[in-house]
Amino acid sequence: MISAKYISRFKELETPFYFYDLDLLKETIHAALQESEKHGYIIHYALKANNNDAVLKTIMELGLGADCVSGNEVIKCINMGFPAGKIAFAGVGKTDKEIVAGLENNIFSFNCESIQEIEVINSLAGQMEKTAPIAIRINPDVDPKTHKFISTGSKDSKFGINHWDFEEVGEKIKSLPNIKLTGIHFHIGSQITDISVFEQLSLKINLIQEWFERHGFTLGHINVGGGLGIDYTNPEKNPVPDFKSYFEAFHKNLKLKKGEQLHFELGRSLVGQCGFFITRALYLKKGVETEFLIVDGGMNDLIRPMLYQARHKYVSLTSTLPEKKYTIAGPVCESTDVFARNIDLAESKRGDLVAVHSAGAYCQVMASTYNMRPLIKAYDSDSIF
Repeated sequence: MISAKYISRFKELETPFYFYDLDLLKETIHAALQESEKHGYIIHYALKANNNDAVLKTIMELGLGADCVSGNEVIKCINMGFPAGKIAFAGVGKTDKEIVAGLENNIFSFNCESIQEIEVINSLAGQMEKTAPIAIRINPDVDPKTHKFISTGSKDSKFGINHWDFEEVGEKIKSLPNIKLTGIHFHIGSQITDISVFEQLSLKINLIQEWFERHGFTLGHINVGGGLGIDYTNPEKNPVPDFKSYFEAFHKNLKLKKGEQLHFELGRSLVGQCGFFITRALYLKKGVETEFLIVDGGMNDLIRPMLYQARHKYVSLTSTLPEKKYTIAGPVCESTDVFARNIDLAESKRGDLVAVHSAGAYCQVMASTYNMRPLIKAYDSDSIF
């Protein structure tokens, strides 16, 4: 729940904007660390979820590593103070420039997704007289039971390497002088709420790492990615994910070899609930079956509902009237610029503020300037006053 002191301040600010509750962020990270450290696990924060400076600073100061998917993310992490030895660099299409940036900064690992990528990294590392630490991203073909747009671990995914390529990959790595295989990497999808999925992943990993051991590879780490979901329906009731069950699923099912470390790349589960999108009612308009509440925030500011059919909780911050049905729509010149249809919201008038909960992940980072609308501001609980 957003504190009354913040709502009072929100009324003075130009809308729309993002707001981050850094206290909730810290509470969430502490909960994740409390459970992960029981088992000696290492967490990298997935930067693609949210790269807001205040959010990143908080995460860095609490000691997490970083999971990056672009060269600019790698450079941002270095500039923010993340140790290079805690930065993993994933992504199916790394450019030469991005690979060089990783090599120059001596990052922890390149998570590689194709044989040709491994060859390119070897070539660039050789030119720089370096040895590149790599982890092979593998498709375990585990159904994540989530939206098809955010499923990434199937055999038909563009991501990762499939098991039938193992022989060729193994031979290639042994032939390349500037490559060192340090681990294997998995990420099967996002917004996964069924813990049994992670149990299945663990069992698949047990079989896969046996192959590498039989073929003479000693792995320093297993990276299982992230994917743990959050409660978009009842964010106020469940602001912190069930990290205990999540980490225990791996502890009970994944058999680490001697000397191996287990790494995670959590994004949404760490930052999703600490973010809010604040927008203001502009107009009310009668529809056939519902009343439209036209707000000043649009799909260029928050595209998840339009892109993924994502559902958020919408709360009026300034109306205490009984609820009625609204379709909340934005000002962008697209029919798809609708946040939610036929939802219950306190009866609203022009100027009322509406908060979109659970907007800390994949919201601000996906904003655009479509319709020449400006990128909006973000405030946080440490600096809003």
